[in-house]
This record gives sequence, C-alpha cells and structure tokens, in this order.
Amino acid sequence: MRKAFTAVAIAAVAGLALPAQAMADPAAPPAPESVPIEFLASFAPAIIGAAAGPADVAGGPQQALLDQARAILNSPGIPPEIKATLEKVITFLDGSGGGGPEIPNENAPVIAQFLYPTLGKGCISATADSVGTALAVPGPAHLPPPGPAAGQAGFVFTALGTAPAVDDQPVPMTVTWVNIDNQRSATQNLTNAARINPDGPATLSAIADTGPGRVLSVISGSLTTQPEGADRITCSFLPTVGMFAVA
Repeated sequence: MRKAFTAVAIAAVAGLALPAQAMADPAAPPAPESVPIEFLASFAPAIIGAAAGPADVAGGPQQALLDQARAILNSPGIPPEIKATLEKVITFLDGSGGGGPEIPNENAPVIAQFLYPTLGKGCISATADSVGTALAVPGPAHLPPPGPAAGQAGFVFTALGTAPAVDDQPVPMTVTWVNIDNQRSATQNLTNAARINPDGPATLSAIADTGPGRVLSVISGSLTTQPEGADRITCSFLPTVGMFAVA
C-alpha cells in the first residue's frame, strides 16, 4: 500500500514535467481537493530519496518507481486524470518523453511551478496562516537575481500575505534537489539576498548548480518575518515538490 501511495504522489508531481511559459505573476497551481496537502507533503522525502539512486534508470530506486507507476497504470478503475499523470511521470523518468524545457519567446524565462501550494500555520499572525508558492526557473534566465546561468536553476519561494523576510533566518528554508541524469544533488538555504519583494510578502530564493538534466526538488523549512511594529514571526511550511528540466 505504501508503494502505491508513493507512486500516486509521484504521479501528481508529473504535472510539472513540461514547464509553463513565464507570465507576469504566475498563479499557484491548486492542490487537488481530494488529496490533502499534508498527504502529498509526507511523501516528498521519499521522492527525493528514491530519485537519488543509480544514474542508470534500468536499475535501482528509479526502476522501482517506474515499476510502481506502471503497475498502478495497469490497475482497473484508475481515474483518467491519474492515468494521464502516471504516463507523464514514466516518460519523464525513463527519458522517452524528452523532458527538455521549451524555448521561451522574447527571452522570457521558463517557469516550472511546484506541484501544489503549501501551508505555513501562524505565519501571518497567531490566528492567520500563509499559503506558500514555489517555482523553479531553469537557466539561462534573469530571474531570480542575479539570474541562473546555463546549467543552473533558480528557486523562488513566496509566503503570501506575510511581512518582509528578515536577513538572518535563524532556521532556514531549504531546497533539496537531485538531478536524476547526472546524479548531482545538494541541499541549499533559500535566502533574502536577492531582495525580491523587500516590503513583503516574504520571498526567498537560491541558485543551484544542477547541471543539465531532469531535476526533482523539495522546498520546506522555516521562515522568519518582521511585521511593522510587532515581534518577529517564525513559522514552518510543509514540503512541496517540483520537477523540471535544465538545458
């Protein structure tokens, strides 16, 4: 049963296999009503851990993921939406679907929204929660500043409705990423260094040397903000998962 849950969670991630064209103020993708954010978030570490297996998809953890996805795909009674996303994740992981980002028009960056908006309890006030949105920008691009180069990716996390982020984040928000083609991986802190939305909402970013290939990533952790005339607020966000390709 746990394997089935893992494959379903990965199937949901597959909606990001083809990054969307950049737009001004891209809307966060809604979480499926029937799948609680807490449920999806609980499988984020397993997704990254499984992807960090041998580079050869024909063996190891990646093959196990493919086998699980194919088994569910062939099960009776699977809704069409789940089948469609399972097919996408299979082609993303085994490389048969290509997975490369589209060439943007007029030098606009390609934006890969993460799977679902996440939740930070008590991030706006003691009685108000914040919705967090995350995205990745494969390079070369000019966002987030100073801009990811070719073979890099930028990550941006925004906590909607919050006060500005402080510079010294005591417990950092992090992005953990794995390039399933070259097996590079790292965990990096998201920071306020790029000064995105300096007046709020709190927005943190990082640039990663992923190298070219298909990248799975998880953003999670804590955020500290400074409301005007009030004490600092520190809160935590559930993990959210992204999947994209770097040229």
